[in-house]
Amino acid sequence: MLCPGLKLDIARDSGPNLQFPVLARDRIAIASYPFREVIAGAHDKPYPSKIPKMDLKNFVVFVKSKFNINKIEPWSEHFRSLDAKYLNDLRAVVEKSGAGIVNIAADGEHSPYAADKAERDKAVSFSKQWIDIAAAVGSPSVRTNMPAAKDSKPDLGRAADTLTRVAEYGAAKNILVNLENDNPVSEDPFFIVSIVEKVNSPWLHTNPDFANTLTTGKTEYAYQGIRAMFEHAYSICHVKAMEADEKGQLVHVDMAKTFGILKNSSYKGYCSMEFDSPGDPSQGTSDLIEETLKFLA
Repeated sequence: MLCPGLKLDIARDSGPNLQFPVLARDRIAIASYPFREVIAGAHDKPYPSKIPKMDLKNFVVFVKSKFNINKIEPWSEHFRSLDAKYLNDLRAVVEKSGAGIVNIAADGEHSPYAADKAERDKAVSFSKQWIDIAAAVGSPSVRTNMPAAKDSKPDLGRAADTLTRVAEYGAAKNILVNLENDNPVSEDPFFIVSIVEKVNSPWLHTNPDFANTLTTGKTEYAYQGIRAMFEHAYSICHVKAMEADEKGQLVHVDMAKTFGILKNSSYKGYCSMEFDSPGDPSQGTSDLIEETLKFLA
């Protein structure tokens, strides 16, 4: 079962055909990443602990009661286990609560453009693992990452070859693969767009992040990059109002401009709230929801 309001027409030759909800609130999801201080991670010490943290299964219920939102975007670190029982239990909780997982943000350590073929193979294996997990929990997509390589600068040919393999596996499992503008070098928005265009698969798309590229200080470049990313976006984007740069200085997003780019691109997918700056993530998420509802209306 996929998340409420979303249907998947299985047509591997023509690509995914996700039908997204129309109402603004139904298009909103909550990312678990901003709540990493209160959600138990895979590398946290086993319970009991001095500071109890909620399980990802509890986060589903928390989001619905706290924000009146029934869709989440979990971070890979928040899966306490990857065994079948845990994944089945998570899916059962999601379905019982009438909620849905719209995407999984998966962060690995292996670069898809490394000169070392073994490293690239590990990147493929990591993405395949999370595609399988997405299928198990009912998520229609995965955002995989592109860590910097230790032995190479970003290489379009090798990255495209690797992501072609990943997209083909996603197609076989009916899971969409997304790439996010996160690391300013290995995940530069125009590098990502070049990969997506070279792979040229309906199963590989972009995951535009409102703020990440702005932290480079190249404001106009960042908005051009966001625009290019939205031209290839399909199912997920990350909404932020601000982000701290390497010096800890907050960079503010022009929300009206960015949502204007979103609308002009005819993007119909989900908007995942990813508050990632100092302050209470609950209040920050509530503020992002209010802003998003205003601009999506």
